[in-house]
Amino acid sequence: MNIRNTTPKEQMLKKIRQALLNKRENPHPDFEEAPLYPDEDTPLDMTFARELTNVSGNFIYCESEITLIENLILLVEKIKKTKICVWEEGIQSLLESYSFPFISGKENLEATEVGITSCEYLIARNGSVMLSNGNASGRVLSIYPPIHVVFAKASQLVMDLKHAFIGMKEKYGAELPTMISTVTGPSRTADIEKRLVLGAHGPKELYVFMIEDRF
Repeated sequence: MNIRNTTPKEQMLKKIRQALLNKRENPHPDFEEAPLYPDEDTPLDMTFARELTNVSGNFIYCESEITLIENLILLVEKIKKTKICVWEEGIQSLLESYSFPFISGKENLEATEVGITSCEYLIARNGSVMLSNGNASGRVLSIYPPIHVVFAKASQLVMDLKHAFIGMKEKYGAELPTMISTVTGPSRTADIEKRLVLGAHGPKELYVFMIEDRF
């Protein structure tokens, strides 16, 4: 067969067939021992904060619950929003203990300005937040309000998706949530004239408040 007269697809298939015929038992014997990521030695919180910021997200480190509430008050004053919705009992109890006002009902959702949810994991490699419908927030509160605030713990940091899914299987066993998704920064699209627009299909802003619980 004259390679000059073949299509790119045929050329690719020919290379694959040749590789299969000449395969070696282990072409990369040291692969598993090599670092998976170039910044593997960097602390996960630093990697996550960097990657989240790179995708237009906002990372707020909190030494304690008190620090979290203080930072949340500063954020609310900065963005000038008052209609803050919280559906998860754990977060509601936390905010109530510091007399922080919020909306707990599911009516008038279209008027909600900020949705506060928990998460499953923080994925350091790409600055993503893993969410599921395993809690009361479900999917709605993470995509409907224009501003999404996530309360997370430092112990929820993992390097990659595979580590997050291992943790999900350990946590839920055979009863995995029916919805598991990752959020990487604010919603974005470039469908219209190839111009990047934030908030086209979901929140325009994402804030991750990470509470230190490792020490």
